[in-house]
Amino acid sequence: MRQHRRSVPALVIAFTVLAVTGCATTLSMPMGSAKLNGTQEVPPVASSATGTAMITVTADKAVSGSINTSGLEGKAAHIHQAAPGMNGGVVIGLTKTADGSWSVPAGAKLTDEQYASYLAGNLYVNVHTAANPGGEIRAQLNSR
Repeated sequence: MRQHRRSVPALVIAFTVLAVTGCATTLSMPMGSAKLNGTQEVPPVASSATGTAMITVTADKAVSGSINTSGLEGKAAHIHQAAPGMNGGVVIGLTKTADGSWSVPAGAKLTDEQYASYLAGNLYVNVHTAANPGGEIRAQLNSR
């Protein structure tokens, strides 16, 4: 009887470690939805266009998701690295899948530095147009 009692706590600990380890490998940090608009661009853009970004970043730094827009004819869409109120370089170029729709290419991943920026809220998405080649609408990505 005593041996059985001793093995139960060890079994519980082993199960807990396995459960926690299993969760860590599948952990994803969905950004949720972010609303794109011209006021978030730097400098701000007077635009009635809007958009919604749904971007997910997993613990292994894989990125997936899409942006849907209305009220503009987008020429390009990207994920950039910069804090709110700043402009930064392109991290991932998105693929146009239809008018007003963009998706993260399969296999897209962040570097360690880009992932740290994502966790700090220093990645953003924007959509560029002929009238606003620097970006017409933008939304900061939030890992929380």
